[in-house]
Amino acid sequence: MSTFPAQYSTLSATALKSYCETAYNLNLLNCKYLLRGVSDTYILTGETNKYVLKIYRDKHRSLEEIKGEVQLLNTLKDAGANVAYPLTDIFNNPIQKFDAAEGTRYGILFSYAEGKPVLEMNDEQLKITGREMAAVHNITSVIQLNYPRKVYTVNTTLTQPIKIIEPAFEELPEEYTYLQEIAPKIIEKLNSFDLSTFSYGYCQYDFLPKNFHFSDDNKLTFFDFDFAGQGHLANDLMSFFVHFFAHVYTGKLTDEEADRMFKVFIEAYREVRPVSDEEIEAIPYLGVGFWVFYLGFQYENFDDWSNLFWGPKFIKDRVALIKTWVNKYCEF
Repeated sequence: MSTFPAQYSTLSATALKSYCETAYNLNLLNCKYLLRGVSDTYILTGETNKYVLKIYRDKHRSLEEIKGEVQLLNTLKDAGANVAYPLTDIFNNPIQKFDAAEGTRYGILFSYAEGKPVLEMNDEQLKITGREMAAVHNITSVIQLNYPRKVYTVNTTLTQPIKIIEPAFEELPEEYTYLQEIAPKIIEKLNSFDLSTFSYGYCQYDFLPKNFHFSDDNKLTFFDFDFAGQGHLANDLMSFFVHFFAHVYTGKLTDEEADRMFKVFIEAYREVRPVSDEEIEAIPYLGVGFWVFYLGFQYENFDDWSNLFWGPKFIKDRVALIKTWVNKYCEF
């Protein structure tokens, strides 16, 4: 009897444990499925070390794009940046191939980022984050990968996603009209800056605290560069600022404290790498692209990601959040 076609399978943690023990010559105690998100993530535990195994989806990341992520992380590691990096198997291969029910899926075993995410950072941790992000940018601003990665422009973060998500707004015409009307204003404002002077390179595009860990002795390790692509490096400052906005939006921080904390971060960043006042001024407008880009991603990947939160209420609430962002930070 032939197997019925599938579009998304979940690989067995037990089988992956056995596979990784052989492929990487490891003695593992267990392999546990952590989450189903952009990719499937597993935690592997050995006698002394932990590892993270990510299984990619072909619809989301091609093999060439995965190779680009590997090259980026290895470049960062070799240059001294604190990142979780791909490990190689006994044949020195960083990428594994799995014949899953839906077809070929690829996987990478990463070093483990020791520690845990800190959502309420103190000033010292803010300074460490600023300096370490700047150190990453000193590397990603001067390299060119041999493999393609997404390019973040107003077209890929605003124009295209707004067209893509139109069917999802059938019951929310006012919300869709708002996005259609705000996008050209954001684009016009961004074009008013001298973008040619903005630092450019590979940005992580998701520099939220969930994607870096602090150890007990405050050593920071960045991870999850799945969305890394070419663009203005101010996008990373913007995505970190999103964290403070979210805390204000949910009542966990005042505007004044959020602004103070972000300034602490920026001052530390500037100890390692310059960033112009104009780049900082552009953050609110780049941020609208951030929100719309991920709205488009969530819509396009609903079937495979199983993001159960997606629906009219989520969409309406997200547009309300974008309106709050625009009203609070953007000037036209």
